Amino acid sequence: MNQLIPSERIESHIHLVRGQKVILSTHLAELYEVQPKVLVQAVKRNIERFPADFLFQLTAEEFEILKSQFVTSSWGGLRRANPYAFSEQGVAMMSAVLRSQRAVQVSIEIMRTFVRLREVMAVHKDLAHKVDSLEKKYDFKFKIVFETLDQLMEPPPEIPEFTKVKGFQNNRNGSEP
Repeated sequence: MNQLIPSERIESHIHLVRGQKVILSTHLAELYEVQPKVLVQAVKRNIERFPADFLFQLTAEEFEILKSQFVTSSWGGLRRANPYAFSEQGVAMMSAVLRSQRAVQVSIEIMRTFVRLREVMAVHKDLAHKVDSLEKKYDFKFKIVFETLDQLMEPPPEIPEFTKVKGFQNNRNGSEP
């Protein structure tokens, strides 16, 4: 299958904001090969199709946090307004709003990428759960081992020095030594 856009490129544009995986309007416009203002205008003309769980505008603080995560200074560029964040459902709706063949194909690839990311996260959750249960199972055994190691690592108690007696002493009072 010949992909229009490599999934790695799509993945690099997916960010976690407000607990949701989203793609910013600037990145979505880049993937659709349209100007960001064209994308935003299409959204504004069809705003009833984009409820708050499909689309929201980043706050200045959220945008600064995202920009600080990337080393390229041109990330985000100059702008008058903060970018919009599209959830998976918002991306699906964009393909209906833009209506171009490219928008449809890119949206399909983005949907597949979101699904794959969910599957990967589910596998990681499963693995984390298994590790957690193993830790609980072996915690007691390892606790004993670590306590023993701690005891072995403690410095030995101080041994009092004994006074050394050289030679024999003659007991003059006649009693046994």
